[in-house]
Amino acid sequence: MNPQLAKDTNVLIVDDQVLAKGYMKYSLEELGFSKITYVDKAQLALNKIRHEHFDLIVCSYNLKKDQDGYFLYEQLKHNNELPPSTAFIFVSADTTSDLVHSIVELQPDDFLAKPFTVNDLDKRLTRVLSRKKALRAVYRYMEKQQHAKALTEVENFLAEPKNSEFFPLALKTKGELMLACKQYQQAKEFYLAILNVQPFTWAQLGLVTAYLHLDDDDAAEKLVLRLAFKPDSQLAAYDLLSALQIKQHDFDAALECVVMATEISPRNIRRHKTAMDLSRITHDYETQFEAAKKIVKFAKNSIHDLPENYLNVARAGIDFAMTADDSETDKLIKQANEYVKQFKAAFPKAELHDQMKVINARLLYLQDEKENAKALLEQLDNHNWETESMEALLDKAKAFHELGFYEQSNDIIEHIEQRCKQDEQEGSLFLHYVQKEKVERSAIKQTPRELNNAAVGYYEHGDLDKALKTFRQAYTVMPKNPAIALNLLQSIATMAKEQEMPDNARQTIHNCIHTLENSPLTEEQVERYHKVRNYIEQQQASLP
Repeated sequence: MNPQLAKDTNVLIVDDQVLAKGYMKYSLEELGFSKITYVDKAQLALNKIRHEHFDLIVCSYNLKKDQDGYFLYEQLKHNNELPPSTAFIFVSADTTSDLVHSIVELQPDDFLAKPFTVNDLDKRLTRVLSRKKALRAVYRYMEKQQHAKALTEVENFLAEPKNSEFFPLALKTKGELMLACKQYQQAKEFYLAILNVQPFTWAQLGLVTAYLHLDDDDAAEKLVLRLAFKPDSQLAAYDLLSALQIKQHDFDAALECVVMATEISPRNIRRHKTAMDLSRITHDYETQFEAAKKIVKFAKNSIHDLPENYLNVARAGIDFAMTADDSETDKLIKQANEYVKQFKAAFPKAELHDQMKVINARLLYLQDEKENAKALLEQLDNHNWETESMEALLDKAKAFHELGFYEQSNDIIEHIEQRCKQDEQEGSLFLHYVQKEKVERSAIKQTPRELNNAAVGYYEHGDLDKALKTFRQAYTVMPKNPAIALNLLQSIATMAKEQEMPDNARQTIHNCIHTLENSPLTEEQVERYHKVRNYIEQQQASLP
């Protein structure tokens, strides 16, 4: 360790283990560091960082006293409170796959596994602090959001042969700054030139980003699919691939991608929220429910720990119960109520009375207590929509629709749509979901369960036209439900047998088969499915 570098470095240690803190103090003093501050809680670290500049932060990943190191670092990054010139290093005795993936995804400057020697620490700190010092002028412009000046500075840095030791980091920074300056064509050419020399993973990921901005989706997809099979780029590749699929409105594929990424790195709240939004668009109620529960689980003791997280689980459970079989409904109602209890225990002072009335009204509706549900909705304050969250308004719109107040429901959805546009969320998944809900709820008045029951009634009484139309509506709002898919497929087969193959049936048949092939079926359903499919295939083969 350079003695002067150690002497000039202001260090913050964040650790709540006395022995670990003592060993770190001994190690740093052995290396010549003298300006050292110690804290044992994330909140204390935040206060220090907000009032003092640190050149180096060494943080335990596994803080026990309040929020842990993961969320401290995420909060610093989210609030732009961690300058690029500050080195951040995680230390942890835990090296499980989940933790390592989480840390790699956060991209701190380094990760040091316990136990480590003074010599290990010396090598890591020398490397990290030397890099920060070398690119300090670039980082100063970046801290001020002056990306164009930072780009000029890094180009000057790369023109000096004496800086060759730091060229890989400087080149990576240059690419990021070109993207930040929206120089997408130049960034593409830059990354291609880098890759002609050496296949850096960061250059390949940067190239994918440039391709996406240049609307070269084919090139982006080919490259990102290769990156998805490499451990060091897998998570970033899944994010880029899901972004591409969302751009192409292939929401089912995007959801599959995001869910795979959440399994690899489960602590990323942003990704769980994306999974929740995508599952709503695709009407995958079970995945929506699971994503909402994971947000509550992993958001605890973090900036993401909010009352609405718990209410969103209850809402997702109600949505799921609306489409589930009778045998599942009671269990889902109990789970929804359990999260309401958790919300009240975690946030006893939260005043969300109207939101609770809406949730209770929907729960009453599920239990066939419609009049009591209506009475709760009549108690709502419907004059202050601007002050309500969009999730709360959406839940209110659903409650009104379920209880037959279609005009009020539509007015709320219109209001949500306008607010999304005013908040510049034109391309957001939430806005896409709201617009889809607006169209579907305008065309379909009945709830999923009512649709299925009505369709079965029409079918049993031989009214195939109405049965087919109603099963199609039920399948629109429950495309993952194998019972609905099988009933719709059987209606198509019966109509083809007694009358003729209905119009536009080919795509519907394909979708139903996809649902059934990817769902667990009972023995009776398997037998019905094979009979119906064989008949439809014979009919399609006979068509000119």
